[in-house]
Amino acid sequence: MNIEVCRAKIHRARLTGCELNYEGSITIDQDYLDEVGMVPYEKILIVNNNNGERLETYIIAGERGGKDFCLNGAAARKACAGDVIIIVAFGRLDIEEARGFEPEVIMLDANNDIVMKKTGMEPNNEVFN
Repeated sequence: MNIEVCRAKIHRARLTGCELNYEGSITIDQDYLDEVGMVPYEKILIVNNNNGERLETYIIAGERGGKDFCLNGAAARKACAGDVIIIVAFGRLDIEEARGFEPEVIMLDANNDIVMKKTGMEPNNEVFN
């Protein structure tokens, strides 16, 4: 049996923009994508910590070093610049493989600087609670 697991997560990213008049998706600085192994056009889940909205979209690679997270198109109606979001990418694994799997995770601060990178989420780590 295969199950869907969290394979990568960008935690507490701050949206730098929302562009309604765009064809869709979220633009993410390529540096962050490299850190967690996400790729352009990959389907992701976005959770907005400010208003509870959840949405699925896909990634567009942004300029390196810009620290940008910009919701585009209709998704822009689900958030405001400055909102804190979580971005999750999923993968399918055999249930036995999944038991030992650990996702790539980065935690960002209010300036979208990486303050923590780890493989595997420890349930008692207060930073992630």
